[in-house]
Amino acid sequence: MTVPTDRDHASVVALVECALVELTHEAVGAVFVSRQVGRSTRTQYVAADDVGEQFQKRHFDDRLGWHETTVPRRAVRDKLITQLTQSSSTSAERSGEGATSEPDTFAVKPVRELRTP
Repeated sequence: MTVPTDRDHASVVALVECALVELTHEAVGAVFVSRQVGRSTRTQYVAADDVGEQFQKRHFDDRLGWHETTVPRRAVRDKLITQLTQSSSTSAERSGEGATSEPDTFAVKPVRELRTP
């Protein structure tokens, strides 16, 4: 889905909390894709334990390649909330670029459908 930048903060927090619960209880991962002029990044989160306190973060930058790390739930929650509340045009304006042709997207997908390094 296109990132819901027109939503209020409480509804974005609720969306993120629901996604984190699904990541913990199902074989799914969350994917955030950001596109800026000449650059694209993809961040995936997959539960690393059965209680949802640790997540594997896979980050792909088309300039730098893949980087993987384990991060706590709180960091995933805060990062997703931040990403989902920023508009693409706002981040492009801050970097001195024009608006992107494609919007940022967020999805929860089966782990087998996630791109891996």
